[in-house]
Amino acid sequence: MTASPTYGALTTQGASTNIAWHHTSVDRAARAEQRGHRSAILWFTGLSGSGKSTLANAVNSALFEQGLACYVLDGDNIRHGLCNDLGFSDADREENIRRIGEVAKLFLDAGVVVLTAFVSPFKADRDKARALVDPGDFIEIHCAADLDVCEERDTKGLYAKARAGQIQEFTGISSPYEAPEAPELRIETGSSSLEDCVAHVITHLQAKELIPAQGPS
Repeated sequence: MTASPTYGALTTQGASTNIAWHHTSVDRAARAEQRGHRSAILWFTGLSGSGKSTLANAVNSALFEQGLACYVLDGDNIRHGLCNDLGFSDADREENIRRIGEVAKLFLDAGVVVLTAFVSPFKADRDKARALVDPGDFIEIHCAADLDVCEERDTKGLYAKARAGQIQEFTGISSPYEAPEAPELRIETGSSSLEDCVAHVITHLQAKELIPAQGPS
């Protein structure tokens, strides 16, 4: 018979009162042992057009081919549902990243390598997401590409609209991007091939023993 769940003391969290943490019968360590790899949050950040989503999805495919549990949380996709009530003001951007950090934490506990692809322009917001989890669980990956490269890649025409004043508070044009000062990885997505960028990320994960050199048997 599966052990009954246990509950912590009643607490208040934000506007929620009289709630208790529910300790589940299967924990993160047990999932890691079963799957043969650890979970982690890979936080891809960079300007629009820097290659965040492209790289995150390519790394996700490489992990999937090894048989590892992985999932991509993409900025646009999240705004279709979970965050479709938010705009792009500083306050809404902060709340957007707060929600993503909490969701990513759940994926981490579920034993999944979760890859998040968001501009996440403000250092303080990224630091708050990092602080939700233990050291080593959050891997910040700066997708570094010059603004002119990002504009050349802009298939949505967003930069042109921003420069024409049709989009307000657009990162890199009318709103700042605070580049990571000491990310775990800085990937030169503006000048390197996608294959090299993927290899850089995978090599780092293997070096940290988050994933095996070969897929689990």
